[in-house]
Amino acid sequence: MITTCISTFNTLPYLKLAIQSVRKYSHFKNMPFVVHAENCTDGTDEWLEQNKDRYNLEVYIEHNDTPRGIGGGMNFCASKVKTEFINFMHSDFFVSSDWDLNLYKVFEKYPNEKLWVNSHRMEPDMFNNPVGRPGTIIVPKDEFGELHSNFNEEYFIEWAAQFTELNDFEIPKGEGVSGLIRKSDWDFIGGNDDRFAPAWWEDFDLFLRMLQNGFRFVLPSKSLVYHFGARSSHFPSDDFTRKSSRSMELEPLGAKKFHEKWGGMPVFDNFGMICGVR
Repeated sequence: MITTCISTFNTLPYLKLAIQSVRKYSHFKNMPFVVHAENCTDGTDEWLEQNKDRYNLEVYIEHNDTPRGIGGGMNFCASKVKTEFINFMHSDFFVSSDWDLNLYKVFEKYPNEKLWVNSHRMEPDMFNNPVGRPGTIIVPKDEFGELHSNFNEEYFIEWAAQFTELNDFEIPKGEGVSGLIRKSDWDFIGGNDDRFAPAWWEDFDLFLRMLQNGFRFVLPSKSLVYHFGARSSHFPSDDFTRKSSRSMELEPLGAKKFHEKWGGMPVFDNFGMICGVR
């Protein structure tokens, strides 16, 4: 029914947690699981080969002179999917109980619509900005743990269970990289545009095309994940005092590519969702 997909770049300690959490806390525990590792130098390739049978992973390892990046990695994973649904997720997520089932239930609610459905997120305050945003709860770094080494799994799972039990709402918003979508709808929209490789602004472009083609965006409170946050992009070394040179180079380049393609810059609604260009 559902295939979970992760494309990763040098996030091994977080990738381990992500994979373990999917197998432990998903409703569909034995779902197919595609992992794409590109240009990794941190032991990811070796760990995946050693553990692919243990976690029942379909593993693809590449070393490309021209990287596919985030969007291209999603496209690559999607090309391997044989189930009705694709479940994209970050390599630095930790999922809560039945997160996948509660995403799937949205499709039962809107059976005849093209959908992009995301989990509610919880993130440690990596950017020294404690104010949350629609669909994302910002918590102090020491609340649940901001690192793989100090993450309090038991506390998060208990907190998530209470949050999802007490809350029942939807936000009309999409989040990048992670989302549940029908494979046929992904193929229909054409996936991510390779011009934005290796990273940044591919999600704005994807969502704008989806909007133009009648997609509904749903972010339900019943599905919650912990997002350690930007580990392969902004903070690959877990140093929160400065962004990586990669992010400082690629973010403005992505903005330039978006402007060249669309003839303007994104306009956002009250939920922080792209709704057009100006």
